[in-house]
Order: sequence, then C-alpha cells, then structure tokens
Amino acid sequence: MRIHNIIACLCLLLSATGMRAYEERNLLQNLATKAQVRDALVMNQEWVTYPPYQDRQAWDRFLGPLKDYYIKRGEAQLKYEWKVVRATDYLEFERSGSRVAMERPYNANVQAIADLLMAELAEGKGRFLDQLINGVFLSCEMTSWALSAHTVMQRSRRTLPSDQERVFDLVDGDMGNMLSWTYYFLKDAFDKVDPEISRRLRHELQQKVMDSYLQNNSYWWMGRGQKGSTQNNWNPWCNRNALITFMLLENDRDTLAQAVCESMRSVDQYLNFINGDGACDEGPAYWTHAAGMLIDYLELLSAVTQGKLNLLSHKLVRDMGEYISNSYVGNGWVVNFADATAKGGGDPFLVYRYGKDVGSQDMMQYAAVLRGQKAVPAPNRDVWRVLRAIDVSAELAAQAPSKVAQPFVWYPETEFCYMTSQEGLFLAAKGGHNAESHNHNDMGSFNLYIDQQPVIIDLGVGTYTRQTFSADRYKIWTMQSDYHNLPRINGMSELPGGQYRSRGTVARPGFFSADIAGGFPAEAKAQRWTRSYALKGDQLVVTDDFQLEEAVAPSVVNFMTWGDVREASPGHVSITVNGVRAQLDYDAKAFTLEIQPREVDDTRLSNVWGKRVFRLSFTPRQMQKKGRYRFTIKKV
Repeated sequence: MRIHNIIACLCLLLSATGMRAYEERNLLQNLATKAQVRDALVMNQEWVTYPPYQDRQAWDRFLGPLKDYYIKRGEAQLKYEWKVVRATDYLEFERSGSRVAMERPYNANVQAIADLLMAELAEGKGRFLDQLINGVFLSCEMTSWALSAHTVMQRSRRTLPSDQERVFDLVDGDMGNMLSWTYYFLKDAFDKVDPEISRRLRHELQQKVMDSYLQNNSYWWMGRGQKGSTQNNWNPWCNRNALITFMLLENDRDTLAQAVCESMRSVDQYLNFINGDGACDEGPAYWTHAAGMLIDYLELLSAVTQGKLNLLSHKLVRDMGEYISNSYVGNGWVVNFADATAKGGGDPFLVYRYGKDVGSQDMMQYAAVLRGQKAVPAPNRDVWRVLRAIDVSAELAAQAPSKVAQPFVWYPETEFCYMTSQEGLFLAAKGGHNAESHNHNDMGSFNLYIDQQPVIIDLGVGTYTRQTFSADRYKIWTMQSDYHNLPRINGMSELPGGQYRSRGTVARPGFFSADIAGGFPAEAKAQRWTRSYALKGDQLVVTDDFQLEEAVAPSVVNFMTWGDVREASPGHVSITVNGVRAQLDYDAKAFTLEIQPREVDDTRLSNVWGKRVFRLSFTPRQMQKKGRYRFTIKKV
C-alpha cells in the first residue's frame, strides 16, 4: 500500500467510521456564551492547587509516603543515556510498517523526563536538574513530538517530520502536558542555570501545541465546520492536553478564552457523536483514553472557570463512567470487543476520581479492587494524571473494595449486553454494526466467562503496525469474523462498514438475540440468521435460526477458545481453563467438528492467551436453506 493512502485509512479507521445517530446536544456550549466564558476565567495559573517548587514543606505534605518512591525512580535516571530518534526510525514506518523503531527510543526518553521531574519536585535540592535539562532541551530540538504513525497527517503524507508543518497528535499533546508542567514548576530553577532553557521550552510549546491548536483547522479530531463528523478518543484526549497547556502558559484573557471556547466546541462534537447509552464501543482498554480523558477535560474546564462550567453531574457523563465498572468480569478480566485487550480494567486512581466526580459509589468501590494491582501512581508523561492520582491516593487506600457483576446490563444504542447467573456464568453479547471505532468484524459475537475465567473468547488485537490502520486491516486474522464466535454463512464472512449491521435486536434478563444476516454480503444469500443466547443457571444455549435463499456452501459455525481443549466424546467438547472446566455440547449427527489450533506469535496476544488458541469449527453434514442449530456450553 502506498504511504500517501495511509492518512486516509487512519482517519477512516481510527475515527470511527460508524453510522451513528448524531444528536446535536452541544452540552458544553449551552453552559455559557463566549463572553461568559471569558469573564469566568481564572487567570495567571491561580487555579493550580499544587504547591510551588520552592515550598518544600508543602511538597512533603502532598507526597507523604510517596516521596521516597519518586526520588528513587529519579536516581535510576541520573546516568540515563539520552537516545537520538533517528530519521530512519521515522522512515521505518513507511518501509516495514513498524512503529516500534521510532517509539522505543522516544518513549524511553519521555519516561526518563517524567521520572526526573517527579524526583526533583519530591526532593527539591536541584540534584536532578541537569539531567532533566538534558531531556528537556533534547525534546526541544526535535522537529515534532508526534509519532511516526501520525506524522503521515502532514500534507506530504510522509513520516519524516517537516519543520514547515506541525502535527498535533495524541503524543504531541501528551508532551505539551508534561513539558508545560515542567515549565510551570521549574522555570525559575531553569533560569538560574540559563534563561535560554525556559525561553526555548516556552517557544516550542507555543509553536508545537498552542499555535498548532488554534491555527490549524484541518485536524479531523477537532470536527471544525463538520457537523456530525465522526469522533473517537482522539477528540477528548487532544483537547484535554491542549487545554492543560493553555491553562498553564497563556496569561492573555482573550487568547485563553479563544482556546477554551474552541475546546468546548470541539469536545461537543465528541459528545454529540457518541451513543447516548454511555457505552464505549472501543472497549474497556480505550475507556481510559475516551471517557477517562473526558473527565480530565471536564475537571480542568471547571477549574479554569471557577466551577461555573460544570458538566460532571450530567447523566451521560455518569453513564460513560460506569461503563468501565460494568465491563469488569473479575480476576483481572474485562469484556473486550474491538481492539481492546481482555486483561486490565482501568487506572484505579482515574476510576476513583471519576466515580467521586459523578457520585458513583460503584466506580469508587471498583477502583479499590483495581488498586490491588496498582497501589502507587507511577510517573509518566501524563503529569496531570499523576498529580491527580496523588490527590486521591489516600482516599482510595481507605476505600473498601467491592465489585459484583450486575445481573443484567443493556446498552440499547451500542447494542452491548452483559448478563450473569448465580452459578458464575457471565455472558457478553453484541449486535450493532461493523464500523465501530477500532472495529472488528464481530457483529453478533459473544464472550463467555465461567467463574471469572474466559472460556469462549475474543482475542483482541495484536501489536499495532501500519497494516492495523490501513486498507489491509481486515487481512489481519484477529479482525475477521471467522476468528470470532460467529457463523460463516454460505462460505461468506462478515464485511466491514456501517451498512453491515444487526436487525431486530432483543435483550432482556437471561436472553439476547439479533438477526445478523445484515452483517454478511449479498453473496451469503441470507434472508435471516437469528443468533440468540439464552443464559440460565450453569449453562448458555446458543441458537442459530436461519433462512437462506439457497444453500451453496456449508454454513460453518466457529467458536474461539483456549486452554486444554479436546473432544471428550462425539457431541461433547471438553474445555479446561485455569482449573475451570466447561463442556460444549453439539449434535454429532448434524455436524462434524474440527479443533483447529492457531499459534499466537504476537506478544501482545500471547501475554494474555499464551502461545496457542483454538477455533472450534462445526460443519453441517447436510446443507440446508432453512434450519436451526443449537449449541450448549455448561459449567462442569
């Protein structure tokens, strides 16, 4: 694929090409006029609640027992050898599709800066300043802070950054976040070494972030002049970072008001575009960068306007937050549709303060469950989140952990459905369409968990490469419906696109069904294919009720699983996962079974599933135009 086509695919695939019902809510712009925003602004960084660098007693109180932790991390970076991100590292994305060549040295440098910054704030003796200045000045020397996978947004459609054009992407904004806080806290300390350090840093932040944000109207994620434009996590993420930089650096009231109002208009495009049920169709792994970035943005907006622009009590915002706690299965597993991973559950500090902001006790208790996996807010390039995590760390430590899966959760617009049984089964099923953000062709698929272990699985996505966001995306096997828990109708697989969608979806406690024939091309000749899931007690019954125009090829039904898989006897498949035993029953007279192992050589997948997964393929012995298939999966 030619490199100049990548940008088109990036915008189409990454920015959620789905067919959604755009609703012009304009929740933020309806809070205040531009004049009211201007008058409400808190100027000269008086909104900042963190102590100045020089106030050592205040920093000791703020950090408490975390002080030594941050200092030790900084000490480990005192002899760090700063890495050059070479021109060929950027070009490697064009040549092989690899993002890692550029991102590995870049991320190592960024992490060193984050560690050194927090160490200096914690200790305050200047011991980390020289090494931090090295990192800051090296960053200033970079032509762009954008990733090689995103510099293709340049007019040249090439990856090597141009000094004639700025690219505001996710990481450019993250760097603005980190380096703006660095400037805010340490400008005076830098000036004592050499005023050129802070002057240069302020200059680069102005050009790379602030000017880029206000002067470039071509970024798809902004939605400028594009009513109903497609949006995803890029929107709140980039707008949040831009707002942080302006709030920390801009002291002209009119310019700050312009930036704040522009951010409100842009984030409204995101809030207008997302489904009103609060679900994140990008999956739990992206919630942190979607709804999570939105709550950051809303906190900042409230802070810089003296609390006068506050959307935290809105039901949509709360529903978006509780999606993450609803999607937690237990034992570290989450419901993973699309590009999300099956392990995780979110940042406990972010989940806690989101719950606190919106008044969700469920989220705060769930955050305490997550805290067992991450008890300390580690330094990273998102300095705002590190500081906010420290703000709530003591409260979170005192919060009693609790998370019990709800018996039934239904997101009617996104068509995600979760249900549980008292016997320990958790079903996640979906309808919807095949143009979701970070889409997989998985409309109608499901995941089944028994005693908090995934048994029928969604693999997720492998390591991102150029192909992941290209026209060849659906050549990747994990994106294909054939490697989800779906039928292959008349030899045809599901196709991508907003037109490939479910019909007549029904969800109620213990039952979910959808006609998924619309997910397949016309060549599948499917008049109707109703996939249903009935959950009761210790078993799930999966039924396919179908009507074809004609049967021209076998309609194979596939299920993905892992662990110890074997055919115990005709009609019975034994599945054992981490001590949990399940059995899949089928009609051996009606189907032949093939247990197909699939080697997993991508570390992003193998770290979750191990080196091998299995596809269970059930091929009907006789082709039928009309019929009903039935499979039962039960706890043993």
